[in-house]
Amino acid sequence: MSGKWPGGIISKTAPTVTGPTDGEGGSASGIWTLDQAADYEKQGLWPKPVIPRELWTWGYNVHGELGDGTTVVKSSPVQVGALTNWLQVTSGNYHMMAAKADGTAWSWGEGNNGKLGHGNTTSLSSPVQIGALTDWAAKISAGMFSSWAVKSNGTLWAWGAGGNGGLGQGNTTSYSSPVQVGALTDWLNAAGGYYYFAAVKTDGTLWTCGKNNYGQLGDGSTTDRSSPVQVGALTDWLQVTANYRHCGAIKTDGTLWMWGRGTGGTLGDGTGVNKSSPVQVGALTTWSDVSVSYKNTLALKTDGTLWAWGDGGSGANAQGNTTDYSSPVQVGALTDWSDLNGEGGIRGVYSGAVLKSDGTVWAFGSGGTGRLGQGNTTNYSSPVQVGALTTWKTCTMGFYNMAGLKEP
Repeated sequence: MSGKWPGGIISKTAPTVTGPTDGEGGSASGIWTLDQAADYEKQGLWPKPVIPRELWTWGYNVHGELGDGTTVVKSSPVQVGALTNWLQVTSGNYHMMAAKADGTAWSWGEGNNGKLGHGNTTSLSSPVQIGALTDWAAKISAGMFSSWAVKSNGTLWAWGAGGNGGLGQGNTTSYSSPVQVGALTDWLNAAGGYYYFAAVKTDGTLWTCGKNNYGQLGDGSTTDRSSPVQVGALTDWLQVTANYRHCGAIKTDGTLWMWGRGTGGTLGDGTGVNKSSPVQVGALTTWSDVSVSYKNTLALKTDGTLWAWGDGGSGANAQGNTTDYSSPVQVGALTDWSDLNGEGGIRGVYSGAVLKSDGTVWAFGSGGTGRLGQGNTTNYSSPVQVGALTTWKTCTMGFYNMAGLKEP
């Protein structure tokens, strides 16, 4: 079961399901409870994932993180191989992961700490399959020095750097092959940050684990945890995103909550102060997607508007300036923004990327290493379109690069 359904952003209407059309996966409007979604899945009515796509990457490539078989930086999108069976892609610090329609998982880029999951620390410039299993297609997330995945059976797996207990194994050991986090089979989605992760279970509870010096675990303390701890006692969490040292999450009622490092206004609560427990951003119930980057935050509302806040260095807030904002500010006046790839998180250092409903991809902020896909290394403080194509289905931003899936 997915925490964010395909076919469009949430609209606060009575729950309805539209079946797949032309391979687009259908849609499921409304703020759904997890029980409702599970019930529809059992009936075979829940929308299926979109059909597989081509994989394209661009930006920094010194460790082979673009997966094109080279270590040459690319300032415009390049296709990774010729296959059209990619289903998900996520970008971390200097590595990427992707899942195919057959349920296999693949990784490439920097291999330090074993974060590629191949049983070694070797860097790779082309995708290599992680093991031989075919049940990885549920949810994948590439963190800064580690990786996480939820399998189709609901189990949670982690690998890479184990510092501060960030892999949830009850220790600080690094693992170069996937290890299961506990024995439970009720994980819904997971997002990795800087030696920590956050995850939501199918019962709507929120759990975190690892480094906690800024309160990024949200458990009311700054104590590291080497095993997952529940954040509060509520059961209405829907989606969570994690990055450097702060987190964001959306509840089933459409409210937005933030916690962790608040410097520069990253939490959007108007203070710029660290918070070790979730704080609500305003009082609105119309948030549909959230993604945290290095030192700022992006979010979408149900009306298709895009909002940003936090450190504005290099134009990362897309306001035509480099100003910090401690409360959400709208990006332009358009209402056709559709996807942030929020659960995995946008990891851009002073940069961001968003998909529009017309299938175009837009980027902004720091253009160093060519990561904005403009054929240059220029900074842009307002959104600029990546190429002219209208066939993009998802985009994700790593520290210094980007990746996207598009129609052939």
